Amino acid sequence: MDSVRTKLRELKKKHNAVILAHNYQLPEIQDVADFGGDSLGLSLEAAKTTADLIVFCGVYFMAETAKILSPEKTVIIPDKHAGCPMANMITAAQVRELKQRHPGAKVLCYVNSAAAVKAESDVCCTSANALAVARNAFSEQDEIIFIPDQYLAKYTASQLARKFIFWKGYCPTHARILPEHIQAQQRAHPDAEVLAHPECTPAVTALAAKVLSTGGMSRYVQQAAAKEFIIATEKEMVYRLSVDNPRKKFYAATDQAGCPNMKKITLDKLVRALETGREEVIVPAEILPKARRSIEAMLQYTV
Repeated sequence: MDSVRTKLRELKKKHNAVILAHNYQLPEIQDVADFGGDSLGLSLEAAKTTADLIVFCGVYFMAETAKILSPEKTVIIPDKHAGCPMANMITAAQVRELKQRHPGAKVLCYVNSAAAVKAESDVCCTSANALAVARNAFSEQDEIIFIPDQYLAKYTASQLARKFIFWKGYCPTHARILPEHIQAQQRAHPDAEVLAHPECTPAVTALAAKVLSTGGMSRYVQQAAAKEFIIATEKEMVYRLSVDNPRKKFYAATDQAGCPNMKKITLDKLVRALETGREEVIVPAEILPKARRSIEAMLQYTV
């Protein structure tokens, strides 16, 4: 591992590069990253950095978002096949069809989506600010199409007295977390507080003390009085929380909640990406400014 770290330091210096790693990445990837966090937070770090080369260790839509916010920088992803099933559940053509069926409706797009889908949307949101965006970015008369995650949409709708048009997308990893997983962990750890991601099903979020994004979880556990937590999201989040809060204990809701696409990024692929400059993330010129507008429209609500 020391030799890999040394190699990565040399390559980063040579190419003026920065490594970003999502909270769901393998621990060894998180350990060598310059910045860790959620997808939007990492893209904002990318926009602030003076590095010329951004190596995004996450799934493809995340690297696209970094490119959209930093078009002058080169963005690469160690494995271009690290996709997101939920992002792939809707296309730009399907968004256009939705808008035709609901003329005048506004499109609220979860940031976990392809650049072309963002380009067809009025405003994006994250799992952290979906409620704030839905409440403040639209008039009370606006009909809102919320894409693509039905569970984030339904959780947001449950907090607001307004109607949304849902799309039937979902995250397969979060959908694998079941109420019985939470209940089993509660029996094993009766003093633990349950934190759930809003991509979980309503049956799971109903059992949580708090429903939070991964960034929200990181901030919450630092100041929470509780010393133990059951974490209902992708299982590697437990590693991130444990490293940052060594005096507290964290339990994954289930070991079944692992994202196979996140795990496609390995140390070997990371080194190879820095050596070769592959795979570069390209967002077409006709899409990028439109996608950027929908992202920038939400940044005032970022939490």
